[in-house]
Amino acid sequence: MPPEKKPFNHCPLCASAQINPFAQDKKRNYQRCTSCALVFADPATWPSLSDEKSVYDLHENHIDDAGYNRFLQRIVEPLIERIPTQSRILDFGCGPAPALANQITNLGHQVNLYDVFYFPEPSVLCELYDAIVLTEVIEHLHTPLATLQSLWEQLHPNGVLGIMTQRVIDADKFMSWQYKNDPTHVCFYAQETFTWLAQDLRATRCEFVGRDMVFLHKR
Repeated sequence: MPPEKKPFNHCPLCASAQINPFAQDKKRNYQRCTSCALVFADPATWPSLSDEKSVYDLHENHIDDAGYNRFLQRIVEPLIERIPTQSRILDFGCGPAPALANQITNLGHQVNLYDVFYFPEPSVLCELYDAIVLTEVIEHLHTPLATLQSLWEQLHPNGVLGIMTQRVIDADKFMSWQYKNDPTHVCFYAQETFTWLAQDLRATRCEFVGRDMVFLHKR
């Protein structure tokens, strides 16, 4: 997603001006929002679309890669427990190798794919779903609230938004966190951030599963 041209003194998630310096490394400065607890890199350092795709093209994820499938299975299992049989699901930000969709399809569900680089099919963003999954996607979004609000509107009542992303713990752990070193990772979410998001979306439940998954339930 292209960066939204906002001053660095506004949170890219909630637009609050209540932000404080959080951390600094050799390449980027990071701020933290006191309203929603989002940590974000200076937008001046966010990659362009072409630079972003160049990084993604280096990934070596394949649809039949055993390790990659084990990783994705961690969100497939709790997702399936929370949706009806034969559900319609959107894999948003699926990347070039939709292994997640393959797993879910094999369990009897219908999956549509969307990825701004690899599956840019706008028609799937006009349909309704029982669940929408973002696996290692949300940390890349340059306009996270607008994107998530739009996806939320695509969920049926009682639908589920499933998100996988590593969560911010504190400033000390952040400094040694490999996750922040990916230049395409621009926003970092804490548990408090997802609690704020659930309130903003008026979700009925916000479930944290493991160290890096959250499920938001629609009314």
